Amino acid sequence: MGRVFFWLGGAIVLSGFLLSSIMGLHVASEADWSAHANAGSERKVRILRDKFGVPHVYGKTDADVAFGLAYAHAEDDFRTIQQSIMTSRGRLSLSEDQLPRLVNAASRAMGLADMFTVTAGDPMVTDYLVQLLKVRARVEAGYDDNLARGLISRGTHEVLVGYAEGLNLFAARHPDKVLPGFEPVTHRDIAAGFAFFLPLFFGFDRQLRELFEPERRHETSFPEGSGSNAMAIAPSRSADRHTRLLINSHQPYAGPLAWYEARLKSDEGLDIAGGLFPASPFINHGFGPTLGWANTVNTPDLVDVYVLSVNPENPDQYWFDGTWVDFEKSEAEIVIRLAGPLAVTVTREVLWSRHGPVVKQPHGTYALRFSGIDRINQVEGYRALNRARTWDEFVGALKLQAIPSFNFTYADATGRIAYLYNTVSPDRDPAYDWRKYLPGDTSRTLWTSYLPFDVVPRVVSPKSGYVFNANNHPFLASSEADNPKPDVYPATLGIESLVTNRALRFEELLAADDSISAEDFRRIKFDKMYSRRSELAGVVRELLAKDFSKDPDARLLMQAQAILRAYDLSTDAGNRGAALAVMTALPVVVPTYQGKPRGDAVDALRRSVKRLMAAHGRLDPPWGEVNRFRRGSLDRPANGGPDVLRDFEASIEPGTDGTFTAAKGDTLYYFVSWDPSGKMSAEGIHQFGSATLDATSPHYADQALLFLEEKMKPIWMDEADLRQNLSREYRPGEETPPTAESKARLP
Repeated sequence: MGRVFFWLGGAIVLSGFLLSSIMGLHVASEADWSAHANAGSERKVRILRDKFGVPHVYGKTDADVAFGLAYAHAEDDFRTIQQSIMTSRGRLSLSEDQLPRLVNAASRAMGLADMFTVTAGDPMVTDYLVQLLKVRARVEAGYDDNLARGLISRGTHEVLVGYAEGLNLFAARHPDKVLPGFEPVTHRDIAAGFAFFLPLFFGFDRQLRELFEPERRHETSFPEGSGSNAMAIAPSRSADRHTRLLINSHQPYAGPLAWYEARLKSDEGLDIAGGLFPASPFINHGFGPTLGWANTVNTPDLVDVYVLSVNPENPDQYWFDGTWVDFEKSEAEIVIRLAGPLAVTVTREVLWSRHGPVVKQPHGTYALRFSGIDRINQVEGYRALNRARTWDEFVGALKLQAIPSFNFTYADATGRIAYLYNTVSPDRDPAYDWRKYLPGDTSRTLWTSYLPFDVVPRVVSPKSGYVFNANNHPFLASSEADNPKPDVYPATLGIESLVTNRALRFEELLAADDSISAEDFRRIKFDKMYSRRSELAGVVRELLAKDFSKDPDARLLMQAQAILRAYDLSTDAGNRGAALAVMTALPVVVPTYQGKPRGDAVDALRRSVKRLMAAHGRLDPPWGEVNRFRRGSLDRPANGGPDVLRDFEASIEPGTDGTFTAAKGDTLYYFVSWDPSGKMSAEGIHQFGSATLDATSPHYADQALLFLEEKMKPIWMDEADLRQNLSREYRPGEETPPTAESKARLP
């Protein structure tokens, strides 16, 4: 989320502002794991790995299952789990040596630049942000109170404890895999992770980024939407009377928000499969025998920015309701590992107002307030979702209002389908325009409660027999007759207005087919077309209307026009127009999703022409020559592209070799169906495999070719079926390497 500058003369500058003090060099202490060598020894749990390496965790209690899940996931990606936990602790800068990063920044003489203008993920800036938000402090102060009041149930608490035990056991048994500075995990660490990461989905970090621009932005804007797809059809729309659900989130291929697949079952009733993020003891979206749900990111206005008036005679005070009020002051400690055991601790003042965290800039002093700032029980919402077996239980989980955002697309064994625009929206004074910066000097703008769950847009059991979402606004979710009506909902919800190409294609394809077969359902998911109503098609039309006959580059630009004129809006790997169209449209359209001015189409075309000629020697290379999928030694052409239903996304600009390397988009997705009797079946695929980081594992990329070929693998929910496709079975801490027999089962 920014960068850090290190001057060898001794001054350390973090993200464009001086640190308060440097506490000096010291030796970073490392944890003693001996006390955890037998953690969870009483747990009743088994891990069964199927032939794709996916863990199926069976336990007596939900907490036992969480213990086994933690251990299994750690086997496959302990590094990312540790980094996620160290992130929410505000200690990510301890996980690896930072001196090369600091020296590199200094050598480039970057100066005191904007905190949020470079590559996201700088550990030192992340550590400051976590402490600015008081993530850990809020969890430490409020966890026991939440537990006593039932906001976090005893059962959820036990799950968090079991999950922490599983990670601690793995660390104790595999000390060579423990990152520097990583300490034993507690249940509070897991709760803190949810409290920190969930606001990032609705754009808190992007709103904060605006405050570090050179000048004040007088209006906030909706953050760019992340991509995800979901659709469901009811028996009335299905050719075989099945109910069908597509779970198709688009996430990064690696990192703290990359999907990991698991199947969880306990004797207490937990029975679910799906995807989860590192350091999550819960399925974040998935399905069980009786119901399933898919999440897509929505971007309601859940972040407010306040302009504060600071006392000119006392910079430690701000004006509020007719009097000067003291800022709440504390200190962030950022422990930076320089090299090996050597570390330096630097400090930075943290200010809070009654609104929330405070940022001081030359152009003003600002406070931020966001949905969930007063809550740390997000874990309770996810456990309730994982245990839901009926529509009423599912809705009851959302009514807890512990999960602040996300669209939910739902289907179940009874044939019910639904779309819900989930948002935990502040109860705001309608006299103010909440999309703009707000006066921070009055309690009229300081909301302290939330609107009830029942005010959110939803479509339940529509007559059309279908629902969908692709990060579009909630008023395009089904047929026109079934869609929610915008004027019913209060403006203070701040509902986004975005319509993606994927949403347009869902609308076109679902409306055109009144008897959707299983094959039709798959065909829709793997659609590779841009709608003629899409932004990309608009860019193409704009360029075709230009007269380049007198341009110095007329020959190439008119050749480019001829290619665009023949382009059929497909992103099939063999398409000869997609490379030019996509490369040109991305820098034109994407800035508008980020609240920035639209790019110039002619300038973008000129750059695309130059790049394609330099890298490929022609303006119409096959799309698969430009759009690549890479994993280890695998380097293949990829069908699909950005903002199509078969979604592959890279950076806006191609690499130096003139190609795009997919880094997010279609990742772990599922087709789930219930037959007329209510029996569930499912198939899914992961873009890589269950071994996220272990390149030596047979599961590092064993699903990649199936993924590229648009094929699926079965999900074995029944243990008897699983045992016909089993690679190994073990208890946490008692695993053995795969045998020759189990290796022979591998695909």
